[in-house]
Amino acid sequence: MTADSEIVIDVRGLTKSFDGRVVVRDVSMQVRRGAIYGFLGPNGSGKTTTIRMLCGLLTPDEGAGTCLGYDIRTQADRIKRHVGYMTQRFSLYQDLSVRENLEFIARLYDVPAPVKTAAAMVRRLGLTGREDQLAGALSGGWKQRLALGACTLPNPQLLLLDEPTAGVDPKARREFWNEIHELAADGLTVLVSTHYMDEAERCHAIAYIAYGELLTQGSVAEVIEQSALHTYTVSGDDLNGVLHELGATPGIDMAAPFGASLHVSGRDAAALERAIAPFRKRKGLRWQRAEPSLEDVFIDLMARAKDNFQ
Repeated sequence: MTADSEIVIDVRGLTKSFDGRVVVRDVSMQVRRGAIYGFLGPNGSGKTTTIRMLCGLLTPDEGAGTCLGYDIRTQADRIKRHVGYMTQRFSLYQDLSVRENLEFIARLYDVPAPVKTAAAMVRRLGLTGREDQLAGALSGGWKQRLALGACTLPNPQLLLLDEPTAGVDPKARREFWNEIHELAADGLTVLVSTHYMDEAERCHAIAYIAYGELLTQGSVAEVIEQSALHTYTVSGDDLNGVLHELGATPGIDMAAPFGASLHVSGRDAAALERAIAPFRKRKGLRWQRAEPSLEDVFIDLMARAKDNFQ
């Protein structure tokens, strides 16, 4: 086991290539027990590959570390016994009922008293009254809830969620995340990949990966502070035309629409002030200093990331 039992994942220098192309390069991180750790980044950035290496589901070409106290290279089979994995695609039996799916999973993993355990999970997930409904007939939100129940039924120590709320309505997403936080409060460690900023802000810690490179990690507040962005909100007339002008102005590192306004940011405060000075004189534009948002940070990181697939 690791020297610190509160550190569930401790890895260094993880690198992975497929067909001669590096998809994850030199990733190092620690994840504490009971943490909800979010992975963000563009499609094809290496998020899923990283998560699979962290928990022993995929062997790295380089690097080493432990997960749940086991070596990710030599003890992967022992790690897998304690991991629950929920994919974006619903993977339970569509022609079995909610109850039948849960009882099957309970028996498959030799869970004691499978019928009672499945019934308790139905109650916990708010599926009472839907026990005999076919899984294939459930809405997206209810399918998601059932899938979460199935992968946590064997009482794993680590839960992997690969974009679990894609295509689910906001109410169902909020309920799903409330359940995730309850599980984490009970000591379950959660690794989740997501594209939603509101979900990232619900994580205890986040990592942004772009084209295989880990660009930043930490709490949301830490990631925003590390960005060193200085931000203004701009509202007024002809914002679309102003947006194009701002984006081409040296000293401005990020300009993007946010609702009925623009966010304009730069990492060099003095250079940013010089860049926006001419625009401040324009009639019809209102400038206001603002705190950078997590989305500001990610847009900036994305703009600076190098696409290794080009």
